[in-house]
Amino acid sequence: MSNIWTEGSSRRDFLKMTASAGVAGSGLLSLPGHAQAAPLNLYTWSAAVDTVKSHLGAFEAKTGIKVNYNNAPWAQYRDTMVTKFVGKAPLDVLWVSDSWLPEWADAGWLAPINSFPELMKYNAEADDFSTQSMQYKGKQYGLSYYTDYMAFFYDEEKLKKAGIKEPPTTWDELVQQSLKIKAAGISEYPMMLPMARESWLIEFLTALVYSHGGGFTDASGAAIMSDPKKGAVQALQWIVDAVNKYKIISPACVETGELNGLKSFSSGNHAFALLSRYRIRTLNDPKQSQIAGRVKQALMPAGAGGSHATVGWMRFHGMTAQAAADKTRAANAAKLIEWYGGKAEGQYRFQKMLFADIGAGFAVKGLFKDPEVQASYAKYSDIAMFEKQQQFARKKDVITRWFGEWDEINGSAWQSAVIGKITPAEALKKSAQAWNDLRKQS
Repeated sequence: MSNIWTEGSSRRDFLKMTASAGVAGSGLLSLPGHAQAAPLNLYTWSAAVDTVKSHLGAFEAKTGIKVNYNNAPWAQYRDTMVTKFVGKAPLDVLWVSDSWLPEWADAGWLAPINSFPELMKYNAEADDFSTQSMQYKGKQYGLSYYTDYMAFFYDEEKLKKAGIKEPPTTWDELVQQSLKIKAAGISEYPMMLPMARESWLIEFLTALVYSHGGGFTDASGAAIMSDPKKGAVQALQWIVDAVNKYKIISPACVETGELNGLKSFSSGNHAFALLSRYRIRTLNDPKQSQIAGRVKQALMPAGAGGSHATVGWMRFHGMTAQAAADKTRAANAAKLIEWYGGKAEGQYRFQKMLFADIGAGFAVKGLFKDPEVQASYAKYSDIAMFEKQQQFARKKDVITRWFGEWDEINGSAWQSAVIGKITPAEALKKSAQAWNDLRKQS
């Protein structure tokens, strides 16, 4: 779900100029809030709009703080916000993707919330990977309202037909089970793995790399993806073999995006799939899926020397530097952020509303024990597995100002290896070189 930039070096030069021209966000004060003359301005992308509006109406009634609400489609959202930032349009609180944080923070468009203890206290109740995804250069930039991860699903009926009692626990075991399913004529391509060059691709690849025990970068941010002992090369080799040697993944995977992958799996074409965790609701909905009631979640298979690790992502409410520059406005913006990202009247109301509305995940660990959440999830999946896999989730290790430019190069390199143009080692060498070059230029 990470947005991809395509402007190359021009984007980097643009950011250098706007960073110096941006409004600085520092010296935030947490003061008692009171209604300001002008309403706050809230901007989101066009998701769960009715739920957002409902919760906003309750906020205005409770606090007396008026809020102007606007939204834009996800596909245009980042560009819309950048244009507004540069033009200094009125913005106070907005939705932010973890993928954009370094860019927007360095440009001076977002303000940290560290001086608001009423917001920072929620970290104690949230999953670490989600909180870490909101932090940059030692500062935190908001509160998460939505968190999720890449999950591994299987069609229980297909496994039973092949005489398989339990889902695979390793990627090697998945190969063996897939070959058995394929030989029985149950599925031509038992494993569904979307690899189209879209914003989801980095999540799919990172889940494979993490579960193989490695990463794209180390703790210092240096590229390790080309190191044959650091997970990425092994993960790509597994995909290449699955497509070309074992033929358990369709060669059309490089043209299949996340949504089409979902449709293909829900049509009964595969036994296994890597998909966003929240898709389980659709997969087990008889109105939307031909395999409803048969889809189960299992832990992410582990590579040799790896684990059940997967990649997580999150979205958060951030405060603009423009809002932070005014004490009253900053205090009221903090109230709005808490209303959505923290508790409203003693409960995590917005997270529960989103969960009930669209099955969206959450970072709040206590919600896994909430009776209403448990009862709702039990209708289509196992919440214990949902929680167990989330404990293995990690933030993406490639989120930087140059992420978008590198992501294009990296995605193309992986695809080239899958279709046999280059070897996995050559592909990851190309990816590492691009990372190092962009890092030097930043």
